[in-house]
Amino acid sequence: MSESVNLPALGESVTEGTVTRWLKSVGDRIEVDEPLLEVSTDKVDTEIPSPVAGVIEEILVQEDETVEVGTPLVKIGDGSGGGDSADPGAGEAGSEDADAEVADAAEPEAEPSTEQDQETPAPQPAQSEPAPGGETQPAAPQAPSAPPAASPVPQAAPVPPPAAAPPAAVPAPVKSAPAPAAAPAPAAAGSSTTSAEVPNPSQNGGASGYVTPLVRKLANEQGVDLSTVTGTGVGGRIRKEDVLAAVPAAPAAGSGDTAKPAQSGPFVAEVSPLRGTREKMTRLRKVVAERAVQSMTSTAQLTSVVEVDVTKVAQFRDAHKAEFLEKTGSKLSFMPFFALAASEALKAHPKINSTVDGDEIVYPETENVSIAVDTERGLLTPVIKDAASLDLAQFSKSIADLAERTRNNQLKPDELAGGTFTLTNTGSRGALFDTPVVFLPQSAILGTGIVTKRPAVVKVDGQEAIAIRSFVYLALSYDHRIIDGADASRYLVAVKNRLEEGNFAPNLGY
Repeated sequence: MSESVNLPALGESVTEGTVTRWLKSVGDRIEVDEPLLEVSTDKVDTEIPSPVAGVIEEILVQEDETVEVGTPLVKIGDGSGGGDSADPGAGEAGSEDADAEVADAAEPEAEPSTEQDQETPAPQPAQSEPAPGGETQPAAPQAPSAPPAASPVPQAAPVPPPAAAPPAAVPAPVKSAPAPAAAPAPAAAGSSTTSAEVPNPSQNGGASGYVTPLVRKLANEQGVDLSTVTGTGVGGRIRKEDVLAAVPAAPAAGSGDTAKPAQSGPFVAEVSPLRGTREKMTRLRKVVAERAVQSMTSTAQLTSVVEVDVTKVAQFRDAHKAEFLEKTGSKLSFMPFFALAASEALKAHPKINSTVDGDEIVYPETENVSIAVDTERGLLTPVIKDAASLDLAQFSKSIADLAERTRNNQLKPDELAGGTFTLTNTGSRGALFDTPVVFLPQSAILGTGIVTKRPAVVKVDGQEAIAIRSFVYLALSYDHRIIDGADASRYLVAVKNRLEEGNFAPNLGY
């Protein structure tokens, strides 16, 4: 007897969804609450868990199809093909990574399916390399016989193999002994490490079958071997955080000699696999595009910028970050300071937190700050509710939690709704500052640039002197229909003064 699984309601205002990829295939066994498929809506991309256990009998809605809430998606029966559950699991993981590249194609850093095709075969040569020409399988048992053969003729045995490397069949036992030592060495590093560290051995190709160009570039810059990294993303994918976590171990694993040749050789620019290709927009990218155009054409947007001396914040952070991590379990970055100062200033400058409703201006009772999160699928903005009431520890924990769950498709639709103001950290990618776009119905967005050190003129005992200071640019884009330049400047100066004062000891949260 089979049971249909319907598209569930994914939020109050969500009436339809698009199937972006199936995580299971016909014939696969699935358990209760195991991810069944991924669905994209106007608000969120999310996984749909199976409400029942059984075997997939029929998939009723194909990928890229848009259906209404309540539409039957799949039929699950109580089949008895449990003995084959191991194989579908392995196949599922492999197909999951291949399909993920289509779902993630919204971001330039996502790789098309061709990259998966290039990476998936990589482990197979590593496994079959010990057997080129079909002669290597018997060579393994004969490896022990090589030492006895070498004892009567100690010098004659090693000399012929290099000279007769490609052809001879008679020296095969002698040749096969050095050959696996030389050939599998690089491949074995990938294949054996993969099978040892990755839960799903079918996902060969380093530690995961899917690695974005951004992650690959970061690994190259940090000197991290991806084959030694265990991915914690969806489907075992290696994420940026996994590479950064492996950085401290990288110098111990490899010698410093590997970095020197890379610096001595000519610079080689990385070529993205997207170059010269074409891909279909995801639903998320379409929604972002439509809303961006709508916001730009229906509002009057401009940007004001201030420079902030955050030296005191940097000093306070350095003095407390170890204790902060020990007591809260969260790292103390600059972002919680910016979020705290921005949220507090909204209470005194409600125009920046307001929205337009016809010919009226609405001033919300709370400051609900949307945090822009850069994901492989595109830009998403989960919301921190009542942000002005939070301290540094709460901001740090909330930002880290929302960012992690956003990148792993674990957000609830309601967590993306209700924002009254947006904070975007463009400095995380190295930008000095930018002019962010305000998305309706909000009226303002604050962009924080990269924190840089440079010499500046300061007052020391009433005298001017030059000192090394830490600076950041804050860029506020706003809707000029209800926010004037003077309003924007007053708000920015309030944030600037709060940060430059640097009195955050009462706001630590512990």
